Amino acid sequence: MRWPLALSAVLAAVAASAVMPLTSSSPSADVVRLLRVPHDGIQPEAIAAADGVLHLLYFSGPPASGNLFYVRSSDGGATFSTPVRVNSQDGSAVATGTIRGGQLALGRNGRVHVVWNGSDAALPKAPAAPSSGRPGFPLLYTRSNPEGTVFEAQRGLIHHSYDLDGGGSITATADGRVYAAWHGSPLDSVAGEEHRRVWLTRSDDDGKTFNDDAIAWKEPTGTCGCCGMRMLAGPASALVMLFRSASTPADRDVFVLASSDGGQSFRGSRVQPWHIGSCPMTSMSLASAGNRVYGAWETAGQVSFGAIDMAGATIPEPVAALGPGGTRKHPRLAVNPRGETMMVWTEGTAWARGGSMAWQVFDSSGRPTSQKGSQPGIPVWSFASTVSRPDGGFLIVY
Repeated sequence: MRWPLALSAVLAAVAASAVMPLTSSSPSADVVRLLRVPHDGIQPEAIAAADGVLHLLYFSGPPASGNLFYVRSSDGGATFSTPVRVNSQDGSAVATGTIRGGQLALGRNGRVHVVWNGSDAALPKAPAAPSSGRPGFPLLYTRSNPEGTVFEAQRGLIHHSYDLDGGGSITATADGRVYAAWHGSPLDSVAGEEHRRVWLTRSDDDGKTFNDDAIAWKEPTGTCGCCGMRMLAGPASALVMLFRSASTPADRDVFVLASSDGGQSFRGSRVQPWHIGSCPMTSMSLASAGNRVYGAWETAGQVSFGAIDMAGATIPEPVAALGPGGTRKHPRLAVNPRGETMMVWTEGTAWARGGSMAWQVFDSSGRPTSQKGSQPGIPVWSFASTVSRPDGGFLIVY
């Protein structure tokens, strides 16, 4: 089965962009290419479509009240379409915190779907917190026309939860299904991360309408408020999620959820524990190739990935990046047709601080290859991104 590959990338150029093959002395030459984000855009999201078109989303403007833009390229990033603003209300997107920005999915007939955390001024608002009566931050959604030249007015997806914090996620399929997910507290619960849950809503008509949002998995894991999550859908009603729990204030473990009935029910398991007394503000990634799907996450400053056993909802053999870790965050994945996996991540980034990126290619068995490298220049609130190129190599955007 062929799954959509929704991973980050940032590009916004109308004319030629700087796609840079690595030098011939590099072990990654001709396998890895780097693309610098034009127009000072940050927080890239990209989909490498089956027809070779690169679909790209990025954030621009003040971090607390900016805008999202969409472009596409049919020549591997040499040129791009004219940027189209995604959010219909100016300044209604937010980048602060790194994990609250836009996420992108590609659905039937090339229609683009986007969700993002709304800024303080964004409309419509989400339900109010029961204790304060103050309206919450919304999770906003919009979709494009099939040509990707215009986006509809933004809509709020949250109806039965409050206290949106970490970013939501979106995924779509070629038969018209669109799923959006986020985490928050039920309206009838008291505040506290241990009461938070992952929520899911589904559309069967290409995002025209969505059903009533509901708790995806009722196990009392809690969710880490200021961490992101990821979701990916495939054929035969398959759906997978990664999120960070908060069963106690000091236990913030990574969980994987899998569904085979379009999100009507889930099975899940703990992937990796982390005993830490604060929110680590982490993000995650999912990618697929053929009939396999992979997830990536951070624990204690180290990034790891692994193939997901969909039947058991487990990741039985996690693979960590080479080296001791320490400040590694925001892993992103791409998988080529040979089953080789690229993992790219940031190093040294933190609250209001940029850093560098590093990458490693793993073979189809999960063993590290000689294709690895690093590059400075990750802006504040941003990260790197990677997609598989049509020739089997990888493109990194930073």
